Amino acid sequence: MHLSQIAEQMPNKPAYIMSGSGHTVTYRELEDGTNQLAQLFRSLGLARGDHIAILLENHPMFLQICIAAQRAGIYYTAISYRLQSEEVEYIVNDCGARVFITSVDRRSVVEPILPNLINLDQLYVLDGEMPGFESLETAALAQPRSVISDESIGMSMLYSSGTTGRPKGVLKALPEGVWGEEDAGALFRALYGATESSIYLTPAPLYHAAPLTFTMAFLLGGMTCVVMEHFEAQAALAAIEKYRVTHSQWVPTMFIRMLKLDDEDRLKYDLSSLSCAIHAAAPCPIPVKEQMIEWWGPIIYEYYAGSEGNGFVAINSEEWLAHKGSVGRGLTALLHICDEDGEEVPVGESGTIYFEGGGDFEYHNDAEKTAESRHPKGWSTLGDIGYLDEEGYLYLTDRKSFMIISGGVNIYPQETENLLVTHPRVMDVAVFGVPNEEFGEEVKAVVQPKHWSEAGPELAAELIEFCREHISHIKCPRSVDFEQELPRHPTGKLYKRLLKDRYWAEAGKSI
Repeated sequence: MHLSQIAEQMPNKPAYIMSGSGHTVTYRELEDGTNQLAQLFRSLGLARGDHIAILLENHPMFLQICIAAQRAGIYYTAISYRLQSEEVEYIVNDCGARVFITSVDRRSVVEPILPNLINLDQLYVLDGEMPGFESLETAALAQPRSVISDESIGMSMLYSSGTTGRPKGVLKALPEGVWGEEDAGALFRALYGATESSIYLTPAPLYHAAPLTFTMAFLLGGMTCVVMEHFEAQAALAAIEKYRVTHSQWVPTMFIRMLKLDDEDRLKYDLSSLSCAIHAAAPCPIPVKEQMIEWWGPIIYEYYAGSEGNGFVAINSEEWLAHKGSVGRGLTALLHICDEDGEEVPVGESGTIYFEGGGDFEYHNDAEKTAESRHPKGWSTLGDIGYLDEEGYLYLTDRKSFMIISGGVNIYPQETENLLVTHPRVMDVAVFGVPNEEFGEEVKAVVQPKHWSEAGPELAAELIEFCREHISHIKCPRSVDFEQELPRHPTGKLYKRLLKDRYWAEAGKSI
């Protein structure tokens, strides 16, 4: 159903609620606001296929800007508010944005790079004033609330998280047709039992692909969304109770944070309204998922996919309990597991995961990276390693770029990380390879302890022994260091390269 029809039929229904402030936008307000922004984009000369860039926290205007761009057939690039000035400058220039939108909250990041931003026609700011910027609120209010005459389908062009190098934009061809004719909520009704009365909680940053895609789809399907300004474990549980949330999306680190709450805090909330909890973005340790299913019931759904949109793999709780550790079976593409030479490997053997027939994409301004993602037969990969079982269920091993080669043996650190994070004295952990003169690399663990006062040689020895009791000794860390907080993306992805680079630089070596 077109947004205009939803607004006509349910004008006062909350479209989205900011959970911290309680700020609510109705469907009538969403319709009017997105029309005014689409009109603004047209008044600036933006046409179908042009680009805008957005650098915002989880702001009440975030979703309106993205929907307006969609209505106008425009590519929108949402940028992580965690990035530093140089990184933001690179993405704004690389994506070819003609309009850049930010908030006064990002002033310290944006102001130093203003002289270096190119190709921009207009800069807008929210929540106040900044030199060189116009107020987006004022500019939008001056526009009519009517639908633009040439609505078409725009889409996001988001950048990879940059966990293994400089981020690249994922570019896909704009769909043909008229915006609003597609059934935005179809996938969620089919897979997750969503209905018009569903209430969806997004605890993650909206600039990330999954939270943005899911939230937009629930919104445009006529459902109410609850947006957390920032994730905090107990606040998320409180939001489920307060808003009677039915559907939600998480990453494994959020599960871990909630499970490590004291029982008095963890168990005091009424979560009975929750019928579907979806997770993705990073592998979930088996014990963590077992505890979540025991706590919330068999309502945990998982999927494996990427911003590239080249395949979608999914699994429900019942399937997972029969195939523990799996991320599911391919729904939109055929899966192939290949060795270094591109040859398919037997069932149960690990290799690079390729998708066949799931959708095409390219990396913006990077033909080399696009070519590297392709198999000679035209299949595409996200760069992950995994294997299939006899029934076609996929199991993720790790990212190829994180593989440790020690004495000629390939070690994937994900298994070690998944084990260590279950230790009661560990809050977070990163495992990677560091230089070793004899073996080339050795396994290193960097741990964020639950209580910083416990960091030290005694805990390090305990964790190493804990690993040796459960997995092959070659996979166990030779040493453990401690950090008060690991560089983890709010969406759950670990910036492991930031840690790894430091150790290699200190050893006077390059990766």
